[in-house]
Amino acid sequence: MAKEKQHLLQNKAFGHFVAVAFYVALGYLLFVAASNMNYIWKWTSVPKYFAYEKTETITASLDGTIKINDLSITIQGRDDSKEVTIDKGFTVSVKNGDSVYENDTIATKSYLQMGPLLEGLIVTLQISGMAAILAFSIGAILALMRISDYQFLKDIATVYIAIIRGTPLLVQIFIFYFIIATIFELERFLAGALSLGIFFGAYIAEVLRGAIQSIDKGQYEAAKSLGMNYVQTMIYIIMPQALKRALPTLVGEMIALVKDSSLVSVISITDLTKVGREIVANTFSPFETWLIIAAMYFVITFALSAFGHNIETKMKKQGGM
Repeated sequence: MAKEKQHLLQNKAFGHFVAVAFYVALGYLLFVAASNMNYIWKWTSVPKYFAYEKTETITASLDGTIKINDLSITIQGRDDSKEVTIDKGFTVSVKNGDSVYENDTIATKSYLQMGPLLEGLIVTLQISGMAAILAFSIGAILALMRISDYQFLKDIATVYIAIIRGTPLLVQIFIFYFIIATIFELERFLAGALSLGIFFGAYIAEVLRGAIQSIDKGQYEAAKSLGMNYVQTMIYIIMPQALKRALPTLVGEMIALVKDSSLVSVISITDLTKVGREIVANTFSPFETWLIIAAMYFVITFALSAFGHNIETKMKKQGGM
């Protein structure tokens, strides 16, 4: 039987070319639109916010004459002398016999210092990681409560999930920070992480509940016939299978958590988004700044997506997905 001829639009190489051409054209159109706004691009103003050269100085504490020793400098004044220790890495900027006055620079050291963008990135990763652990813990507990035989546990979990999923995250952050955090005197970082964890815990609970309930009832009966109790059945039989089925959705929730962590900037947590606003205020370069901030968030979420896909591929090879 003759092989059916493939249509040009179904060709992978051609499809990749068309997709790349589409995004290149879109980028060009956006650039032209920005040019028509008479916007002056200032890309050189942003890199220093990743890292910058910081200079430390050692200054003279009195007027006098310099005498350089092996690891120190002696400043011989008219009535007194002062020995200054020169730490490793400093470069002496004076010579023997030079005259100096008080507060003159006698040694300097320059090194790269982490800038606000990298510091904001670290804060974003820290708060997202802490919130993710909390969200998964809350989600697992709520999921088990939702499928419990005890009605009061079902009711508690159902009401919690309904309230959390039915109100905006931004409103919850404000309520948690201005009310709960004030009552218990929590730091703003902890308040932001708890807000995110509590919010996404409700969504993860429903994801896990659905995954657990999708496991065939025969699995429970088989475990019971082997003499396993409920806890052993959940830990060794049900949860491993449920986690495999829920993995793509759980990764999606973690990606959403990282993106929504930008909302904690409203309570003055110096994450990537808040740093971006501060840079825009200092440089008046909104286009460059927000494009770079968006790219940094994309790198984080793309890495999470790739990590999840890698785990999912391995699990598929092992079977059970």
